[in-house]
Amino acid sequence: MAKTEQENQTDIVAFHLLGFVGLGNLQVLLFCLFLVIYIITIVGNILIVLVVITDSHLHTPMYFFLSNLSSLEICYSSNILPMMLANLLYGRKRSISITGCMMQYYFFGILGVAECCLLGAMSYDRCVAICKPLHYTILMNGRICLQFIIGSWINGLFVKSIVLYLIRQLKFCGPSEINHFFCELNPILKLACSDTHIIEVLTFFISALYILLPFFLTLASYIFIISTIMRMSSVSGRKKVFSTCSSHLMVVSIFYSTLMIVYIFPKTDGLRNINKVLSLFYTILTPLFNPLIYSLRNREVKEALKKVVAKLCTIGRMYHHNLA
Repeated sequence: MAKTEQENQTDIVAFHLLGFVGLGNLQVLLFCLFLVIYIITIVGNILIVLVVITDSHLHTPMYFFLSNLSSLEICYSSNILPMMLANLLYGRKRSISITGCMMQYYFFGILGVAECCLLGAMSYDRCVAICKPLHYTILMNGRICLQFIIGSWINGLFVKSIVLYLIRQLKFCGPSEINHFFCELNPILKLACSDTHIIEVLTFFISALYILLPFFLTLASYIFIISTIMRMSSVSGRKKVFSTCSSHLMVVSIFYSTLMIVYIFPKTDGLRNINKVLSLFYTILTPLFNPLIYSLRNREVKEALKKVVAKLCTIGRMYHHNLA
């Protein structure tokens, strides 16, 4: 009987993202807030990429990773925020084709896996720089850094291509409303009228591998870093390094902890209700905080940033003068 009812249902051709629709006047406030966050995220990360490229003093592994992270964050935010802003602006749920929804999830997944791997590589880089400074140029040469970057993207492409292939085999025959602000996997699977057990098991193991492994690598790296810091004779040097590392660890902890709750922890009713809010941390706030934490607390980056901003202002004045 259930099979007959399923066969009689019509396959849907589009999903509707509920986002934060239904909050009344609060939607306008959220639109302004997220628009400002998006602008700051894009401008901040673009400036970091420009600074690293133009300043030869920053052509080191640490800043090479940082510029790649900033490029990733630009793509990450641009994949999710524009549609979310449109939802808030028009005050109604937005429709997105099934193919468009799958592609948004696909790019989100690739970028998410790549970011986890990249954050792990960055923590390893800092660990080597602080704990093994005499071997740093050997352990973190250009070839190894490039392998880290390429490996991060290949991992994302490989695992998410498998998941996308399996999702494309699913049938969706209603309802069509996704209770989220982007095409996230768990709400999509809830709408499928075919068996999703294989995908759920596979994504659990993928999440455990690509979230927990980089997390424990990051945690181990910072344990070694803190241990080395505590042995420093200079109190001022100890405070400076510890201040920077504690900020990095705070952002990374927020990123990984929210990912774990959403993708690894059991899907209880209580967690399902707050997953939308938790998703804001790793999709919107982390891309905003990364350039601030990793760069603006760094004296070299701030000096290079001042030079780039001064050059841009000079070019702007010259252009305005020519128009006049």
